[in-house]
Amino acid sequence: MQLNPYLTFNGQCEAAFKFYEKCLGGKIEAMLTHEGTPAEQGVPPEWRKKILHVRLTVGDQVLMASDAPPDRYEKPQGFSVSLKVNARRRHAALSISLYGARLEAAGRAQTRPCRRPRSSWPAGST
Repeated sequence: MQLNPYLTFNGQCEAAFKFYEKCLGGKIEAMLTHEGTPAEQGVPPEWRKKILHVRLTVGDQVLMASDAPPDRYEKPQGFSVSLKVNARRRHAALSISLYGARLEAAGRAQTRPCRRPRSSWPAGST
């Protein structure tokens, strides 16, 4: 099973996904606007060129998103994203540093140094 995140934006979806494509080395496989689809009738005229659906692949992973019309958009109250890099051990640190540097340079991320995983069990639990 593979779970694919689906993001919603308030009009910036196209710019965000072009950035993700460049930064993460992915490929936008589909980017559809409301214009020319049945959904066009359900959005204001100034919203018709906004993204109805986009699909980005990075390796075998998929990220999808859309622009939510103004009356349906809810601002995220906080979330985090974890990037896991599957690479040979000697290249993993370099890959993580490269992606982290690209995201931080754009002012869109804060990265933490890699650490060994901690147990998810509270101290003293059996």
